[in-house]
Amino acid sequence: MAISSKSKRPASATRVSGPVIETIKTIFWAVLIALTIRTFLFEPFNIPSGSMIPTLQVGDFLFVAKYSYGYSHFSFPLSPPIFSGRIFGRMPKRGDVAVFRYTRDTSVDYIKRIVGLPGDHIQMREGVLYVNGIAATRTYIGLYVADDRGIKTEDEEFSEALPGGPTHDILKATDDGWVNNTQEYVVPDGDFFAMGDNRDDSQDSRWTDDLGYVPMENLIGKAEFIFFSWDGDDNSVRWNRFFKAIH
Repeated sequence: MAISSKSKRPASATRVSGPVIETIKTIFWAVLIALTIRTFLFEPFNIPSGSMIPTLQVGDFLFVAKYSYGYSHFSFPLSPPIFSGRIFGRMPKRGDVAVFRYTRDTSVDYIKRIVGLPGDHIQMREGVLYVNGIAATRTYIGLYVADDRGIKTEDEEFSEALPGGPTHDILKATDDGWVNNTQEYVVPDGDFFAMGDNRDDSQDSRWTDDLGYVPMENLIGKAEFIFFSWDGDDNSVRWNRFFKAIH
């Protein structure tokens, strides 16, 4: 009887181990699926500053399509340096709103509009953007009160048609100053030139000693649509921005 008793598996052990193993399996597959979606399909980001007003507001949460431009090592969690360049790489289009890694600190994500591709000549003259010597057409819309984390400014809103690109809205505070009268930039091979839609409140590729030209390898993906938006000043949800496509 003693031998028979020791050979039996306690019933309680069977009842406990089954659910525990199943829970571990469920968590494992859930994490794996989430990592796969985040790495290869879509990744959520939020907007912390006003450099892309009026297109994007502070407090917008959006999905970025990771597959838009292929994949670099920055596409993976923790950005392991397992390879260089891009796999299944595709060239962005002029006018895309894209998330990429900051050139001075690749742990930081930036979001701007791509206005210049390799070989393009980019220049600002009296507040007007020129691409390869062709002026972007501006159409005045009206006054716009921009709210950047509680700091309100009254700017002018324009519709801007990029040469060889889409039409989108921008803000202008002035047409003066060096950021509105720049040198001519020639975008190197393998890089792109990025600018914020809030043209006079965006530190972008015009600052050659800061962001400068951005390597294609730094691209994370194309911003596709807003899925949530929170107004931190009013502590309210911006329902009208839900599922708004980003152009």
